[in-house]
Amino acid sequence: MPETNNIEIATLGTGCFWCTEAIFQQLHGVIKVTSGYSGGHIANPTYEAVCNKTTGHAECLNIEFDKTKISFDELLEVFWESHDPTTPNQQGNDIGPQYRSIIFYHNNDQKEKAEKYKAKLNNNKVFDKPIVTEIVPFKAFYPAENYHQNYFNNNGSQPYCAYIIKPKVEKFKKIFKDKLKK
Repeated sequence: MPETNNIEIATLGTGCFWCTEAIFQQLHGVIKVTSGYSGGHIANPTYEAVCNKTTGHAECLNIEFDKTKISFDELLEVFWESHDPTTPNQQGNDIGPQYRSIIFYHNNDQKEKAEKYKAKLNNNKVFDKPIVTEIVPFKAFYPAENYHQNYFNNNGSQPYCAYIIKPKVEKFKKIFKDKLKK
């Protein structure tokens, strides 16, 4: 009997990767979340270069997941709920093209699902403004520096984590309690 591969990758940009890495890590079926950069024209960018707004890269997450335990649709549900997809190049106080809302699709199925979900949200006027999330083909992903990985779990007592990330994580746990790792 041939072996089937149930592991898939989703690459999503929701603004600051520290905030949403802490969320996606908690989902049942998510194997690994890596913070990094995608969508730009510079290979192997540094955080400083991305923050200088000249690389074209967005801060994003590379999410490895078991599609028999969590679907791409469920990841999209968390994606839309975990940030404001109506503000171009901004999430809260974070401003710049590196904080844009973006989905890098890895195959036609992901593209179709992302476009359909975005259209449904816009048609149902779920948000007060139109969604500006870009949906573009995946080309490359560059992991961020080690100190960015697992940031909230490693730095939870820092003010940014305590005042910005922790409330987002707590809200997420209430909304998606049925999707959390046990």
